[in-house]
Amino acid sequence: MKVQLEVERALDGIDDGATIMVGGFGLVGIPETLIAGLRERGVKDLTVISNNCGVDDFGLGILLENRQIRKMVSSYVGENREFERQFLSGELEVELVPQGTLAERVRAGGAGIPAFYTPAGVGTPVAEGKEVRVFDGKPYLLERSLTADFALVKALRGDWSGNLVYNKTARNFNPMMAAAGRVTIAEVEELVDVGELEADRVHTPGVYVQRILRGSGYEKRIERKTFRAA
Repeated sequence: MKVQLEVERALDGIDDGATIMVGGFGLVGIPETLIAGLRERGVKDLTVISNNCGVDDFGLGILLENRQIRKMVSSYVGENREFERQFLSGELEVELVPQGTLAERVRAGGAGIPAFYTPAGVGTPVAEGKEVRVFDGKPYLLERSLTADFALVKALRGDWSGNLVYNKTARNFNPMMAAAGRVTIAEVEELVDVGELEADRVHTPGVYVQRILRGSGYEKRIERKTFRAA
């Protein structure tokens, strides 16, 4: 049965050294419950593929603070002081990837495409050690796709078969990561019976989801508050 009643059961099999994809953009659409469960599980030496690493005391930042992440594959890391400290001290391995390239590497992994060429990063440190090929007079980098042992994603609604519906911009990286994980674990705010979701509105079909968990008590923090003078 896909539905899990406990976080511990949902995360079963995630051990030291695992590679994990985590959905979300900033703090929007992150699997808060599953991330907190990973902290409690105490697994170490994780390789985490995510657009960013949360903030110092929330999201993936709590795993970083607990020294559970060995390597981050990310595109934006500017909101986390502990990330900066660990990176500059050599405690954390970091692979910075242009955001569009990261999205396509994950999408390609879920589609079974091993690699692709992109103009992003040509002539920058991103290109070091990578094949460059010219198409129609323009240079392109060869980028490998990304998959993971586990993908942790967050949706607004899901049914017992694992079909998922995301809420607006919380959709972000979640659908492509759901397809690229060998085992995909989804947490949802609402769990409904099969047939209650309108088929045309399903964003991730249940065939991609191996486990589903109903979360609760979401904080849904704002990563950076901007105020306008009155």
